[in-house]
Amino acid sequence: MRILAIGSHPDDIEFGCGGTLIKYTRGGHDLRLLVLTAGGGGGDAALRRQEQEAAAAILGAKEVFWGEYRDTEIPVNQTLIQKIEDVVQSVAPDFIFVHYGSDTHQDHRHLAACTISATRYTRNVLFYEGPTTHDFTPCVFVDIESVLEEKVRALKAHASQVQKTNIEGLSIADLCRTSAHFRGIQGRVRSAEGFVPLRLFINVG
Repeated sequence: MRILAIGSHPDDIEFGCGGTLIKYTRGGHDLRLLVLTAGGGGGDAALRRQEQEAAAAILGAKEVFWGEYRDTEIPVNQTLIQKIEDVVQSVAPDFIFVHYGSDTHQDHRHLAACTISATRYTRNVLFYEGPTTHDFTPCVFVDIESVLEEKVRALKAHASQVQKTNIEGLSIADLCRTSAHFRGIQGRVRSAEGFVPLRLFINVG
């Protein structure tokens, strides 16, 4: 299968669905990433691009597409919808993962809205959560216990961001493990990632 994961900034994808993506690539599936900004609002943009490429290698991604937008300035317009749609047509993914729309960061909200339009012909589209997501009630779960530490390693590849959680004494790795255990409890496993489907087809027969 072909998988496309879409994020606003470097490290968004790793936090939201990194464990699921690692399981896909370990199973021999094809993974591509689309990152809309280099995250210049949260650090040096050139460094953050390097960190994203390093993290993508840990995930097993074959390619990273860059949107070239400025941090905090992702719009909701036809141009962005077309940019996402062009990547979708190029990759022809079986599954797409992207931000959930209820989020306190405007880049995440705007990207989610544009992706809904750009993926209108894609069968399987799942929304993931991040530290700034709210009102998120997943009903699809993926057991990531076997790859949790690899997910943490991918997050730590974003070394300039590890301590930037705005929560004193908690790193992004701490948040990752806590979230994984919380969603795991909901899904009746030890560690999980949770998703809200826009569309999800279940093959029968």
